Amino acid sequence: MDSARLSRLYGAGAAGAQAARYGRLQKLYEEHFGKAANLRYISAPGRTEIAGNHTDHNAGCVLAAAINLDALALAAPNGTSVVSIYDEGYSALLTVDVSDLTIHEEEKGVSLSLIRGVAARMAELGFRVGGFNACVTSTVLKGSGLSSSAAFEVLICAVFDSLFGGFAMDAKLRAQIAQYAENVYFGKPCGLMDQTASSVGGLVAIDFGGTGPSGGAVPIVTAMTYDFEAKGYGVAVVSAGGEHGNLTHEYAAIPAEMKSVAALFGKKAMREVDPKALEEGIARIKGKVSDRAILRALHFADENARVGKLVEALKADDLSAFFRLIIESGESSWKLLQNIYVPGGGNQEMALALEISRRMLEGKGAWRIHGGGFAGTILAFVPLDMMDEYARRMNAVFGEKAVVRLMIRPEGAIEFKS
Repeated sequence: MDSARLSRLYGAGAAGAQAARYGRLQKLYEEHFGKAANLRYISAPGRTEIAGNHTDHNAGCVLAAAINLDALALAAPNGTSVVSIYDEGYSALLTVDVSDLTIHEEEKGVSLSLIRGVAARMAELGFRVGGFNACVTSTVLKGSGLSSSAAFEVLICAVFDSLFGGFAMDAKLRAQIAQYAENVYFGKPCGLMDQTASSVGGLVAIDFGGTGPSGGAVPIVTAMTYDFEAKGYGVAVVSAGGEHGNLTHEYAAIPAEMKSVAALFGKKAMREVDPKALEEGIARIKGKVSDRAILRALHFADENARVGKLVEALKADDLSAFFRLIIESGESSWKLLQNIYVPGGGNQEMALALEISRRMLEGKGAWRIHGGGFAGTILAFVPLDMMDEYARRMNAVFGEKAVVRLMIRPEGAIEFKS
């Protein structure tokens, strides 16, 4: 493997460990499928959401980044219509016959549906799909808030494209195909931020209000660069605990409630509602939707504008303004969006993690909820000279290795020839 490329993807000093990981995957492939020609390594990163909490599903703006944790596959075509995947995270072989691309209700909520859904959408759009064998490993742990599902969906799309399409697909389209699989086949009404950040790579500002030549929604992706470590700060997530698996209805309620407010203004999504009109219209819509829906709509209006301010702060190299806005974003999620914990729940791990972070980092860095919320992780910008102490304190409360240092990965989904 190219050590310089591995260092670029995974961080300085990581090339040796990653080369060993890639080699281990090849041995695993040979154990399960034997030796094969035309093998490809395909990698799709996890993502970190920096700002734009729950704005993407209402055509809003986000600031996100691909990270140095990824889903990695070693794959080769097998000359059949059957996809066979051995995933290190599971004991059983995943098999899907892509000659049948109908929705299988019994597959909803499991990985099989994502494979079939990606294949179905690609075939519908005119891309070639076929059977392949693959071994998959991932450092994007499930429930980590770093979007393991999006990394897997993007990975599967990239594998089909690599093996049967010459790896020529546009990164934004790959993200849309991955989202389709999760929405329609898996059954989760996610937005498009996770898949876009994973597929495109780097630090990206994404405007989901863009439209293509035919009038359909096409995200406007603006690549950015900013070296936080050069400025003396590390980026980390803290896994505070909790389980995402039974919270699908909580996630689904957020876009649904925002759109119910938009409908009262004659619009399909909150992006189309003028923020001033929203504020002035509260008295008129009060009682027609829940108060929580109104608060969530107000969060959208504020957060959508806040993303632009954060982008400008980075362009101006104004970290004090950037950190202030990050903290505001987190406060809005807690107070207006209300996705820090499930109401009535006895455990409030994320709230505790945020409060400990505030007490340690106030005036020195920034902290906020990370990702979907209700359970999972928080994001923190920590001075490098405080990182060890921050990690020690948070790990002591939330468990060994709760704190994960992140690096922004400059590339999204990629392929290597074996």
